[in-house]
Amino acid sequence: MIELVQLTKQFGETTAVDQLSLTVARGELLVLLGGSGCGKTTTLKMINRLIEPSAGEILIDGRSATAIPAYELRRRIGYCFQQVGLFPHMTVGENIAITPALLGWDRDRVAARVETLLELVELPPATFRDRWPRELSGGQQQRVGVARALAAEPELLLLDEPFGALDPLTRDRLQQSFRTIRAQLGLTAVFVTHDMVEALILADQIAVMHDGRLVQLGTPSELMQHPADDYVRELMATPLRQAETVEALTRESP
Repeated sequence: MIELVQLTKQFGETTAVDQLSLTVARGELLVLLGGSGCGKTTTLKMINRLIEPSAGEILIDGRSATAIPAYELRRRIGYCFQQVGLFPHMTVGENIAITPALLGWDRDRVAARVETLLELVELPPATFRDRWPRELSGGQQQRVGVARALAAEPELLLLDEPFGALDPLTRDRLQQSFRTIRAQLGLTAVFVTHDMVEALILADQIAVMHDGRLVQLGTPSELMQHPADDYVRELMATPLRQAETVEALTRESP
């Protein structure tokens, strides 16, 4: 579904992404994982041409992304990010309907799609369709953001730390909900995070990036059992240390 070939992005003298090559199979979720400044968000934005590459090639379903007008490409790819970006002067239903309306869908089809998506993200339409973004909790706003990203029935979804600003309980619920939604729809997705546990829970494949380069690509199990270098080994050790600390607390006498 996605193939990146020697993908490179330079900002002046700085190389943000350095000759990145990888593939994402149809129906797979790839997590781009790494610390701040490793190039993961830049990579994500190059896939839908919010940022143009300096060199290399991006193929979407076998077709060069540069052969598709940028606005058309973005309408075909769902995009969800941490700040959500709901339009405050539009209701929940109107926010979700934006892309289908731009694509010329008729009113009945748009309305039906809004209803379906609100049900999918577990926000009853009768309760939430006509609410304003300011009337929603952070978790509810993020659910609407996911629904909006899915509105035009994309086969590919890009997510840039979509749950990063949420409290732990809400984040866990949305992670589980997202897993269910992706399974139901058979979506291909690229998901950016710096959270190791989130990556392990959600990913089919994890691409570990460091200083703009791909360090290792593999399943969560492969990375846990066979880290390619000390950087990956340290990343994989983090959730284990946290789990051991929590387990030790449960054994302490009150």
